[in-house]
Amino acid sequence: MRATAMLRIWIKSCLLALLFCVGNAPAQQAAAEAKVFLQSSRLAGFRYYEGRKLWPRMQLRDRLTLVREADNPYDANAVRVEWQGHRLGYVPRKENAALARFMDHGQHPDARITALSKEKRRGRRIEFDVYLEH
Repeated sequence: MRATAMLRIWIKSCLLALLFCVGNAPAQQAAAEAKVFLQSSRLAGFRYYEGRKLWPRMQLRDRLTLVREADNPYDANAVRVEWQGHRLGYVPRKENAALARFMDHGQHPDARITALSKEKRRGRRIEFDVYLEH
């Protein structure tokens, strides 16, 4: 699964590089404004942080801030998820390695809420998409 995800990321990066190589200005401008989809995830740890009290204020397409926590004692690839300066949780451990590497190399990914759902057995859930901006 990780190899497949990394291959997809590599292919998308190559496609973006091709857009930069095209000689005309409109294509270069479009490439400079492009967003490359990286992943879609469910927020981990929602019930342990400030999400419950903030739930009524959150909306679809709201921007989330991703903060790299390289010194996290539980996960060396930890990426914290915040909404308007409030900690909501983390990118799931199974899905954070590639994102952590991008962030470690200076990338500033954009994340947006794509789903706010209530499930009877599991409670409230937040899903979000992550993009790399170029």
